[in-house]
Amino acid sequence: MTAIEILQKYWGHQAFRPLQQDIITSVLEGKDSLALLPTGGGKSICFQVPALVKEGICIVVSPLIALMKDQVENLKSKGIEAIAIYAGMGKREIDILLDNCIYGKIKFLYLSPERLLSDLVRVRISYMNVNLIAVDEAHCISQWGYDFRPPYQQISKLREVLPDVTVLALTATATDFVRKDIVEKLEMQNPQVFVKSFARDNLSYVVFGQEDKYKKLIDICRNVKGTGLVYVRNRRETAEISNFLNRNQIKADFYHAGLERDIRFQKQEDWKLNKTRIMVSTNAFGMGIDKADVRFVVHLDLPESLEAYYQEAGRAGRDEKRSYAVLLANNSDVLSLESRYINSFPSPDEIRKVYHYLGNYFQLAFGAGEGLTFTFDIADFCKRFNISVLKTISALKFLEHDGYITLSESVFLPSRLMFIVGHEDVYRFQIENKAYDGVIKTILRSYGGAFDGFVKLNEADLAKKLGISFKDVIALLNKLQSIEMLTYIQQTDQPQLQYVRPRIDMEHFDLDVKYLELRKEILLNQVNAVIAYTTTNKCRSIQLLNYFDEHIATKCGVCDVCLAEKRAENELQMSDEIEFEIISLLQQQPLSLDDLVTNINNGSEMERIEAIRELLDAGKIKTDGKKYYL
Repeated sequence: MTAIEILQKYWGHQAFRPLQQDIITSVLEGKDSLALLPTGGGKSICFQVPALVKEGICIVVSPLIALMKDQVENLKSKGIEAIAIYAGMGKREIDILLDNCIYGKIKFLYLSPERLLSDLVRVRISYMNVNLIAVDEAHCISQWGYDFRPPYQQISKLREVLPDVTVLALTATATDFVRKDIVEKLEMQNPQVFVKSFARDNLSYVVFGQEDKYKKLIDICRNVKGTGLVYVRNRRETAEISNFLNRNQIKADFYHAGLERDIRFQKQEDWKLNKTRIMVSTNAFGMGIDKADVRFVVHLDLPESLEAYYQEAGRAGRDEKRSYAVLLANNSDVLSLESRYINSFPSPDEIRKVYHYLGNYFQLAFGAGEGLTFTFDIADFCKRFNISVLKTISALKFLEHDGYITLSESVFLPSRLMFIVGHEDVYRFQIENKAYDGVIKTILRSYGGAFDGFVKLNEADLAKKLGISFKDVIALLNKLQSIEMLTYIQQTDQPQLQYVRPRIDMEHFDLDVKYLELRKEILLNQVNAVIAYTTTNKCRSIQLLNYFDEHIATKCGVCDVCLAEKRAENELQMSDEIEFEIISLLQQQPLSLDDLVTNINNGSEMERIEAIRELLDAGKIKTDGKKYYL
């Protein structure tokens, strides 16, 4: 099938969007390519379509597990075979999935970058018939990018295993410097670079320096019809602002990564279906959510970078209709952004301490831990050692960069199990151990395929069917695991931390201090760019486009700065017209103030009186107390 036939068959679109066709053609011709498409520009189609045209499997590297799972579900719903491998999965589970990629009909293998660190994965990839390597969110590979992920720098190792496979890198936001860095780090050969303009003609960027942000937020919600997104800094604020909006008769809900998975999913669906009008959220919300009719996105706090702001604000108006990106920022926000930047930056000594505390937290002996993965509750960790959460998150990123650990974001992994002995052995065990007969029978009836691979299971459902408690079900499953009948992995909703190398003692702990200083400089530049955007009186769209190295940009005409300029021009023009009328009237005859004001056609009464006063002050007209004359 051709690319356009695949698009029509699986996606139901009749034609490609601008640039998509060019990118797909480049990939099908076997050329390494870098594509910059703004949020909502249809990036995933650029690798999914050519991968379906060609024989073999496409490897997709993505940093966001939620996004990977979302895309896998979407592909499966279209009847396309796809799987994802990420932190938190057991070795046996990964083994089976990789086998399916070599011997099965899988078309897409989604991997988190951390997984590329594993020899097991790299060796197995060398046996696959790979037709394309797609690197999503490619800006993460550059330490100059706003969301640098150290494991991304391992992607070039795929090129060693698959030297002749085409690479397609995709991102929504990258400055010229970052683009060059992506090409270099991915070792691209004569790449084709496709850049869609960052200009969003239908999006009106607005900055309000309000002291009373809540009052302004209510005004926006009441004056702009349709659904909206409100971004706040922390989880506590999401519930507070949502309650405040509801008290003011505006239907709102809140969302953050700490909520249970089912609750998050329900909130997301209600907002997508317009049952909830406004979602108040941390930046955990919005990634990969395809809702075209968002009329406004409001930021109640300053973002950490213009890249992040452009992506989040860009969730408004994907249907190309007039929409608003509003940033509510006052002087205290500028100070808090600067202090947060300073406070979140750990010293070399603080990074060493975090590494030492991690070893104690997981009770790891020196020399142990290589390849081990732990569920990691960062709040509990910081509480136990009485350390700052912000500094700890930064310290963990530096430990990732220096190759000590890798850390995934929070992700829901359901419970799953798999029998590791054959049918006959299980049957014999049931006869000999009546206590386990009920639970094994129910598993086999309820969850087909448990001998061939891992199956998802619901312990509460199992407990109900067996008429025993939830706790007893878990105890039975753990017992069956301990006697090596099956492998059982309990559900988790926490980030996963993996030790890349064994725990080392403090004497041998080495830190890249030069890199630490470089990151400090990059972060400071990003913070300064955000502050400049909010305080510079220049078309907001031009400022953003200049930041992304688009230097030939025209005024948007719809941002707050452009509208203020238009108003000032109109007022000046109005003032000139009123002045001309006053002079014309008084050339004919002297007039009383009442008659003069009544006979002027332009402007309001206030504007007319103001114009008369200005002409008097300038000595262009005079009055004897009763009448005005030239």
